[in-house]
Amino acid sequence: MTTDKKEYGRLHMRIVELLAERNISKTRICKDLDIPRSNFNKYCRDEFQRIDANLVCKICEYLDIEVGELIVRVK
Repeated sequence: MTTDKKEYGRLHMRIVELLAERNISKTRICKDLDIPRSNFNKYCRDEFQRIDANLVCKICEYLDIEVGELIVRVK
């Protein structure tokens, strides 16, 4: 009996791309938003299991974007 594992994709945080487009450093955004750099880097590398809704809102407000511009699903 074979078990088919359904692939649903993964979430990608577009932080690195968005910061590059706006010429904002990781150091700057972490300082401005009072975010620990180690935690922020995990989001930048898509190494998260859960998403902090407050952090997502802070980043969206800072970059003046909507959630869908920050987080995308990759198939």
